[in-house]
Amino acid sequence: MTDTTTAAAGSGSAAGPGARERSRGRFRDRFRDRISLRGWGGVGGMAAVCALTAVTLLPLSRGAGNAVTGPGPGSGSARSAALASPAAAGESCTAPETSLPPSTAGGPNIAEIEKRGKLIVGVDQNSYRWGYRDPVSDDLKGFDIDLARAIAENILGSRDAVIFRAIPTNQRIPALNSDTVDLVVRTMTINCARAEQVAFSTAYFEVGQQVLASKGSDITGYDASLKGKRVCSAEGSTAYEALEKNAFGAVFRDAHDGGPADEDILTVPNQLDCLVRLQEGLADAVVTDNALAAGQAAQDPAVELKGRRFTSEYYGVAAKLGKDDLVRRVNHVLEEYREAAWKKAYRHWLADDLPGISGPPAPKYRQP
Repeated sequence: MTDTTTAAAGSGSAAGPGARERSRGRFRDRFRDRISLRGWGGVGGMAAVCALTAVTLLPLSRGAGNAVTGPGPGSGSARSAALASPAAAGESCTAPETSLPPSTAGGPNIAEIEKRGKLIVGVDQNSYRWGYRDPVSDDLKGFDIDLARAIAENILGSRDAVIFRAIPTNQRIPALNSDTVDLVVRTMTINCARAEQVAFSTAYFEVGQQVLASKGSDITGYDASLKGKRVCSAEGSTAYEALEKNAFGAVFRDAHDGGPADEDILTVPNQLDCLVRLQEGLADAVVTDNALAAGQAAQDPAVELKGRRFTSEYYGVAAKLGKDDLVRRVNHVLEEYREAAWKKAYRHWLADDLPGISGPPAPKYRQP
């Protein structure tokens, strides 16, 4: 049976309850009665479950690397594998999605995982279709969960040889650098700033930022229609970075963003928290990956994607810098996964909400 634990609650100070925890307590009380709704119950059911879960997670200490800035990667997803030279020291980052060539060889990090008998993976439990906790079975499910199990099976011979640790968006990098997890498989966008802090696999999914709002809203997309609107995003996300660069006059910051006294209304630990704010009238729009937004729209028929996606980004599996043997093994798994297994997972989890995707991005490898 798969072990499932939680780590890194979100965003409150580990030093005790503060304004952020009081805010969460109010949300918890507000949504308590909704958990009994049948099925997902739209956002009222699913978001309430996740909002309650989020406040019970074990906190990781806050530190450097919990929020990053920098440009997203370029666009394109050619179907043939490409080779790219590593950037020389001091050279600007132009292709952060390039990674180490795949290998089945062992190494110290693979050996440690084999000795432990479990792969520890940081995941989401709040993103429908990607990584979410089934309210009936209490199991973690989704596209990212399937990929994490495939990696565990390759290294340890069993899809169940994995410990899932639920981590919020802004704790993905700290969880790796503190060795709390071996890998993060959590809709994590590859970009230059993050590639200086963690090691990425090759890309396994192409996405872009998009706006989510109520169907009756006059918001038309990532444009001037956002002026004066309250826009929610996850702390440490590329959506928040995009708003920092150009918010079109929208209000998107909380007081004390990222600190112990953070109000935690517009800048939240997890993407689904934004959907809660939107449905409760505390936000007018959400900016997030279109892949996540599509899943949120599938939960609540009262919201919809607005306009077009305005970036092109790639998801990758992340490891701690220096764990080259583990990154190479993950890339080997992805080589095998890209065909039948990837397409099977896509059809099962994502095709209904993200139709028309023929396959994953082609891998780009660094020259030896």
